[in-house]
Amino acid sequence: MTLNQPHVLAELKAAFERYERAIVDNDVPVLNELFWHSDSTVRYGVTEELYGYDEISGFRASRPPVDLKRVLTRVVLTTYGEDFATASCEFRRVESGKRGRQMQTWMRTPQGWKIVAAHVSLRA
Repeated sequence: MTLNQPHVLAELKAAFERYERAIVDNDVPVLNELFWHSDSTVRYGVTEELYGYDEISGFRASRPPVDLKRVLTRVVLTTYGEDFATASCEFRRVESGKRGRQMQTWMRTPQGWKIVAAHVSLRA
């Protein structure tokens, strides 16, 4: 297995950056599109544990768009072969100054790169 093949890393980077824009713009349709539509998809958030695409999309629909703007302070993207990757980042929320971390597991599907697992936390 080859790590970080340039063409695969470029594809992942484009998907990750699209997701990041959707987060700060609260673009719920794009956020939902980039999560794998499966009961096996998991997202742990700051205050929630979501199991399956339906719970994740339901959370997105009801979340108030407060303090979403953020600046990424460090990003590590790693691809494993052609179809699997991780994205890890640290961020600072613009309004509150809160610092946090986010990790995502990405998988290539026939519909493109999708997040199959994610975890977001804020630092104390």
